[in-house]
Amino acid sequence: MTTTTPAQPLTAPFAVGFDLDMTLIDSRPGIRATYRRLSAETGVAIDADLVVTRLGPPLEQEIANWFPADRVEEAADLYRSLYPSYAIEPTTALPGAHEAVAAVREAGGRVMVVTGKWEPNAKLHLAHLGIEVDVLAGNVWAEGKALALREEGARIYVGDHLGDVRGAKAAGALAVAVTTGPYAEAPLREAGADVVLPDLTAFPAWLRTLTAR
Repeated sequence: MTTTTPAQPLTAPFAVGFDLDMTLIDSRPGIRATYRRLSAETGVAIDADLVVTRLGPPLEQEIANWFPADRVEEAADLYRSLYPSYAIEPTTALPGAHEAVAAVREAGGRVMVVTGKWEPNAKLHLAHLGIEVDVLAGNVWAEGKALALREEGARIYVGDHLGDVRGAKAAGALAVAVTTGPYAEAPLREAGADVVLPDLTAFPAWLRTLTAR
């Protein structure tokens, strides 16, 4: 674990933002199943196993790898409509997810989820897994996450992708990265992550080092 702590102690009230896919939840089984169904319904070959190795960027960006430009919007809409039936049930919370959320609340903070996922489907995941948040902002990616984070005064943003690090930096928040997604510690640090944790099981103890000062 490599860290850089904020200049000021973390005192309530404050907000902490979390990414969703591969930060709080392992959505790979559900996303894989949804892409396979999309392939079956459209007749377009999609390597769903490859898709789930590069989660993070907007859906349309991934869809464009498999469909011609004039079909991307239509395919993305179909994917989103299939998602509740195929992706919610197989998805699990990643280790430490519930505890990380609880740690923020115990420290007097508010919990945000700021994700590139379509917001109605993100809401279904949170409800299914019993992850309660104060604010949910969907359909935002990389630097686009900064507006939602700034609006809530988020001091910390936790994610697994280089785009999440960029979003935290754009919001003036501490960039906390976990290596549960597609990136190891070195590229996350190179992207500017202030803190790199192996997963969210390490988050509560790390957060206590800020609130106890």
